[in-house]
Amino acid sequence: MARKTIYGVAGVFIVLIVLAGVKAMQIHALIAMGKSFVPPPETISSAVAHEEKWQDTLSAIGSVAAAQGVIVSPEIAGTVSEIDFESGATVKKGDLLLKLDTSSEDAQLRAADAQTEWAKVSAERLRALRADNTVSQSELDQAEAALKQAQANADTIHATIDKKTIRAPFDGRLGIRLVNLGEQLTAGKGIVSLQSLMPVFVDFSLPQQDLSQLATGLKVRATSDSYPNNFFDGELAAINPDLDVATRSIKLRAKYENAGQLLRPGMFARVEIILPEAKPVLAIPATAILSAPFGDSIFLIEPQTANGKTNLAVQQKFIRTGRTHGDFISVESGLKAGDKVATAGIFKLRNGVSVQENNVDTPKPSLTPNPPNS
Repeated sequence: MARKTIYGVAGVFIVLIVLAGVKAMQIHALIAMGKSFVPPPETISSAVAHEEKWQDTLSAIGSVAAAQGVIVSPEIAGTVSEIDFESGATVKKGDLLLKLDTSSEDAQLRAADAQTEWAKVSAERLRALRADNTVSQSELDQAEAALKQAQANADTIHATIDKKTIRAPFDGRLGIRLVNLGEQLTAGKGIVSLQSLMPVFVDFSLPQQDLSQLATGLKVRATSDSYPNNFFDGELAAINPDLDVATRSIKLRAKYENAGQLLRPGMFARVEIILPEAKPVLAIPATAILSAPFGDSIFLIEPQTANGKTNLAVQQKFIRTGRTHGDFISVESGLKAGDKVATAGIFKLRNGVSVQENNVDTPKPSLTPNPPNS
């Protein structure tokens, strides 16, 4: 019985040794495989740093203003008796817009005209009598003064009637009518907005540091969210002689012909003053930049030889960036022309990682990007 037990224990021990040996061999094989394992390369898109000439620009946010714009309103109170315009119509200077009731003034004018006619006849009669020394000079002078007084009274009533006849003060486009027929208007009550849309101005500000680069006549390009596919070209028309003491900025005005009347007063606009000198820059797509609190960096793509094989790998390099232009950004230091950088998939990269390029499905960067759904 004891012998059988010993044989059984020995058999189990032998089995355990065999299993341990097999497992040790498997572990050793896995370790060897891990040491020789090479992870598959990461798929990225790439671009080559290249030199371009960019014109320097000064960017700002502005607001569109009409060359002439006003809310048409009466100078004196009255009741609306006639409306001679439609909302949104285009009018010329002097076109009749609205009339206020002048029935009282018309009656006063008839009386004033009659008084003027009587004073005129009296003055002419006294002139004839004065020629014969029949009347004194003082009587003639009194008659002449009465005539002038009557004419002045008539002119005053004429002026009141004219002020109750509202006409367009300049060429432009009307807005929405703000009054109705029969409405009692007070002096200064708005009737309709009148805006001259050809040309228009865009008013904006720049910091005082840019003052030395400014001059009237510089090209100013404007864009608006209302027309994302349009660029409006104008010129710098005016530079304010003084600066805002609170912000130390200078106010500027650009002029646009606005032939299509797309720009409207009050509209938000982005403007770029295009400076005359074009400067060389080293440009790469902005998507190649990995931003961090301690600086901007890129992943430089270089050939790497390992185990007799040459493949592509990336190395992270810190750079100093400059200004942006469209989808590109300029590099001031840390890179040279001809260097190839990763432009997509950079968040999964680290130093020494093998990569493979695939630029087929990557959108091409542009200096004037125009995304369809922006």
